[in-house]
Amino acid sequence: MARTASTPRESWVGEGLRELAAGGPEAVRIEPLAKSLGVSKGSFYWHFTDRGALLGALLDAWERTYVDDAIAQVEADGGDGRTRLRDLFGLAEATSAELLPLDLAIREWARRDARVMARLTRVDNRRMDFLRLLFSDFARDADDVEARSLLVFCVWVGQPLIAAEHRNRSRRDAVRAALDFVLS
Repeated sequence: MARTASTPRESWVGEGLRELAAGGPEAVRIEPLAKSLGVSKGSFYWHFTDRGALLGALLDAWERTYVDDAIAQVEADGGDGRTRLRDLFGLAEATSAELLPLDLAIREWARRDARVMARLTRVDNRRMDFLRLLFSDFARDADDVEARSLLVFCVWVGQPLIAAEHRNRSRRDAVRAALDFVLS
């Protein structure tokens, strides 16, 4: 009878993503993950050859969830470019509590690791390509499409790093107003 792993691979990946978001790649360690999952360290090796394989799986899960699945969901809902952009913004807002810390941790990691930078570049290019596709549905020309796409991406990536207050508005309201502006 074949032995089976009692802790699913997805559990290791999920816990690894939480640790990555909280403390960067240095926080992703096999023994503490096993303890968090309530399993032996040996069960890790049912799914991964080593820590590097887990880190690769974390990047795969990040890209699949926050790029592949997000694009697929927005496309499945359909509509014109503005409708799909609003759907994308809504999805981004709904997942921001998990995604923003993870994105920031991966961006910081990429500053120190060329392979992660190559992966981040690919992911950012995919995100920008999707924004370009959606904005091209109604924007005047290629320069307008590029400017709107870049502004949206800068708002998404940069706003968590900005400490400024928005007078009588919440950060959420200010971000929504910025996104509405690029849709006009």
